[in-house]
Amino acid sequence: MPSRYPLIDVSGLRTQPIAERASKVRVEDFAAAPAPGMAMADFWKRLPRIFAGNDLREIVRAAAQARRRRRAVVWAMGAHVIKCGLSPVVIELMRAGVITCIAMNGAGAIHDSEIALFGATSEDVPSGMKSGMFGMVQETAAFLNDSARLAASGDTGFGESLGKRLQEEEAPCREASLLARAYGMHIPVTVHVGIGTDIVHMHPGADGAAVGEASLRDYRILTAAMRDLGNGGVLFNVGSAVILPEILLKAMTILQNLGCDLSGFLGVNLDFIQHYRSNQQVVSRVGTVGGRGISLTGHHEIMLPLIASGILDALAENSQEETA
Repeated sequence: MPSRYPLIDVSGLRTQPIAERASKVRVEDFAAAPAPGMAMADFWKRLPRIFAGNDLREIVRAAAQARRRRRAVVWAMGAHVIKCGLSPVVIELMRAGVITCIAMNGAGAIHDSEIALFGATSEDVPSGMKSGMFGMVQETAAFLNDSARLAASGDTGFGESLGKRLQEEEAPCREASLLARAYGMHIPVTVHVGIGTDIVHMHPGADGAAVGEASLRDYRILTAAMRDLGNGGVLFNVGSAVILPEILLKAMTILQNLGCDLSGFLGVNLDFIQHYRSNQQVVSRVGTVGGRGISLTGHHEIMLPLIASGILDALAENSQEETA
């Protein structure tokens, strides 16, 4: 029994030979199979030239070119990067001259300072909340709050004050500290604090005026460091969902207002969960000032070593070509 409803007549459909169709995926773009014991450089060459494989290559190429052309590579990062044990990876990118400025939130400064001073960080929040002792470490609060006062009274940035003290006081694990190592390399680390967001603000020694003054100065240091993003720089946001993306947006607006040319830079958002503000400010809205953006999703402890190895390999390969 035929259907009571009409069927579309497809006999008149137009068709075409596959040679006339634009195909987005071709066999020559496929990945090459991995080989046992292959070098990391070979791994990169074997990635598919499709989607995120191309995005990874573009990020690596842009960062390596920025280093060679002396353009800014600004590295904004959430505290989770430190808690994942990735400080040595970031330090190596600083040492190689890739990263020209680091921006972190207050939690990042706390975790980095604790690593430098005590070689350990990250407490158990639920048990600490239950006992009322979450965030109540005396030494951490004293160090951060005193550093904020020193920064405010000495006309230096918050990150600069922290790094200087960690170096001068010879913190036992300062070699693993972004703040200390960056200070030694004359690379600015800026700390951007939301009052009340950090454990050290619970302590009676917290000075809101000092924290605000030091953090505002760091905001202006970061904005100055972003002037050289145009014409080939790279702006990374690694794991910050709200605070740093908003700070980066306002810094870009200041530079636009002052007539700085930011066109031609790459914005990169790396996170294990993609968030609205980080993708808006670091990926979508960079196009407003003439940049372009890429989002990659993955665990920091996998993605960052992978990207860093690609950048360092690209720099080494270029150095060999120049000396050949």
